[in-house]
Amino acid sequence: MGMNENLSKPLDRLSSEISDDMAAVNALIRERMASRHAPRIPEVTAHLVEAGGKRLRPMLVLAAARLCGYHGEAHLLLAAAVEFIHTATLLHDDVVDESQQRRGRPTANLLWDNKSSVLVGDYLFARSFQLMADTGNMEVMRILANASATIAEGEVLQLTAAQDVTTTEDIYIQIVRGKTAALFSAATEAGAVVANVDATVQQALFDYGDALGIAFQIVDDLLDYGGSAEVIGKNVGDDFRERKLTLPVIKAIAAADADELAFWTRTIGKGQQDDGDLETALDILHRRGALDAARADAIAWAERAKTALQATPDHPLRAILSDLSDFVVSRIS
Repeated sequence: MGMNENLSKPLDRLSSEISDDMAAVNALIRERMASRHAPRIPEVTAHLVEAGGKRLRPMLVLAAARLCGYHGEAHLLLAAAVEFIHTATLLHDDVVDESQQRRGRPTANLLWDNKSSVLVGDYLFARSFQLMADTGNMEVMRILANASATIAEGEVLQLTAAQDVTTTEDIYIQIVRGKTAALFSAATEAGAVVANVDATVQQALFDYGDALGIAFQIVDDLLDYGGSAEVIGKNVGDDFRERKLTLPVIKAIAAADADELAFWTRTIGKGQQDDGDLETALDILHRRGALDAARADAIAWAERAKTALQATPDHPLRAILSDLSDFVVSRIS
C-alpha cells in the first residue's frame, strides 16, 4: 500500500483554491502560538505546526465557508482554532501512546518531555477557545466546544476498549467518530454555520466531514499494517506494538479460529509480544481478508462523504471536496 501520486491533485487543487485564506490562517497561527513569558510554548508548537502537515482540517473550514458563499474573515479564526485543537490532541496523544515519531520526526515528548507536551497542548486548547470567542458566534463556539469534548471522550473510550479483544466494529466506529471524525465534521459544519446557510446544507457538510474523517482513520489504521514509514510518518506496526485494536484486527478476530484468537488475546489483550509476532499478525490479516474488508469499508465511507455533498451549493469547491474523498482512500490503492 502506498500513496497514489496521481490522486494527490485534489489536495493541491483545494490548496490553490483557498491559498490566500490559508496564508492568512498560517500567519494567524504563528501569531497566536507565541508566548512572551514561556518560550518553550512556541518551540514545542513550532516543532509540530511547522512539520509539514497538510493542514487538512483548517482547509476544510475554509472550503466549507467559501462553498457556502461566505466573504468575511471569521472563518480564518475558526480554521486556526481547528488547527490548534488538532495540534493539542497530537501532543497529548503522543504522551499517552509513548510515541517516538510523528510526521517522520521525533515527537515533542521525546525531544522535550511529557510535562512540556501536556502543558503546551493545554495552552493550545486555550488559544483555540480565544480564537472561537473572537468570532462572536456562539453557534460555532458550541460546535467546536462539543467536538473538543467528543475528542477527549473518544480517546478515553479507546483506552478501555482498544486492548479488549471483544471490542466490536460498532465500538470502533464510536471511537473513530470521537478521536478523528469529530474534528473533521466540526470543521465543515462550522464553515457552513459562519456562512449562515440553512439547516439542510449545514447537516450535509457535517455528514461530509463525519464520513470523510471515518474513511481517513480507517486508511491510517490500514497503513499501519501495510504502509511505509515515509508515507505514514511513524513506524510501521506501531498500532500492533501499542496493542491497539483497529478495524483490520477486529475483523480478523471476528473470523478467527481458536489458535488465532489465542494469538490475538496474547499479543493484544495481554501485551505478551515476541519477535516475529508482527509478521504472524500480518499473515493472519491477509489470510482472513481483513485488510481487504477494511479497505472496502474505507471506500464506502468515502462514497458516503461524496453523497452528502449533493445537498450543498453548486460550486467549484464541491467537486474538489468530492475528489478529496477519493484522495483520502488513494493512499491504500
